Amino acid sequence: MKTNTYISFLLFTLLLTVSSVNSVFSQSKSDKFVVVLDAGHGGHDPGNLGNGYKEKNIALNIVLEVGKELEKNKDIEVIYTRKTDVFLKLRERAAIANKADADLFVSVHCNAFTNSAHGTETFVLGLHANEQNFNIAKKENEVIFLEDDYEKHYEGFDPNSPESLIGLTLMQEEFLDQSIQLASYIETNFTGKLNRKSRGVKQAGFWVLHNTYMPSVLIETGFLTYKPEGAYLNSGKGQHEMSMAIKDAILHYKNNLDSKVGDSFQPEILNESIANAIKTTEIPDVYEGITFKIQIAASSRNIVTKPYNFKGLDPISKEQIGNLYKYYFGDTSDYNVAKRYKDEADAKGYNGCFIVAFKNGELIPLANVLKTSSN
Repeated sequence: MKTNTYISFLLFTLLLTVSSVNSVFSQSKSDKFVVVLDAGHGGHDPGNLGNGYKEKNIALNIVLEVGKELEKNKDIEVIYTRKTDVFLKLRERAAIANKADADLFVSVHCNAFTNSAHGTETFVLGLHANEQNFNIAKKENEVIFLEDDYEKHYEGFDPNSPESLIGLTLMQEEFLDQSIQLASYIETNFTGKLNRKSRGVKQAGFWVLHNTYMPSVLIETGFLTYKPEGAYLNSGKGQHEMSMAIKDAILHYKNNLDSKVGDSFQPEILNESIANAIKTTEIPDVYEGITFKIQIAASSRNIVTKPYNFKGLDPISKEQIGNLYKYYFGDTSDYNVAKRYKDEADAKGYNGCFIVAFKNGELIPLANVLKTSSN
């Protein structure tokens, strides 16, 4: 009963927070692509001290170099949560990004463990998939205990409680695809360009990600507790290489949005569940109450939904989610027609497009629709 009451309170609080998002999004936004860079820890919070190295210094050095490189692009505005060795509260970091109406929030950290674990990890917000992910998030979230007034500002949030993570995923749900996409670019660069070991893109309940209203990632650049990796991250060479890899990933993400080509990242697990549903189900032609569309693009630009802007495809519709616009081709309740729409979009060059489903105007998981037909 106590847990249910707490969860109800947390969800109610989050709903109140959601109601304030409209005022955040209604702020005047510059034409520039705004990136907020967050160097973890700082001041009297050194972060982890594996092998005598200081996480707060390494994270700051990497962030400053990423920002310096991004600032060379005239259409990008960079905002730093900190540029010096100062302590910032978690809520202040998120507030800086929200006030700036940012397009991206990127937080940089270094990892630690008791054994020889090593490798990079990039996190997006989500319920911890395993105990290890939960422990990493718990470690980063526990910085709130360094704040004198944390009880007043974190609304009963307890880093040690899995129940506290339940509500955290709600605010970032709309941006999960974009966050995963950026995270995948970052990890790909770490392995492909730097030959670093990648532990993958993961989900965990980081408070600082939950409270931002834009695609957000938290990068663990490696383990200071693993001697070779700690020495690399503490070196000028290592910090420069990691910075360039992160910078290139951000530019790739931005260019992908601006290209108007829909290669939005689809998590493999989702594609797998859809594929399994299709294999095991005889798909009927028409799904009553369901509208299928083809998502062909996701962009920060508000584009007129005319065929000439989308290689002749018609009809085109769009929806706005924060600073992001999603563009759809087609409108049908017949799944077979939707597949033909997808083939048509593929032929026009939108080879990253995919089928989505709506019910009463709300986006719902396609896998759920297909599985329902088999019941």
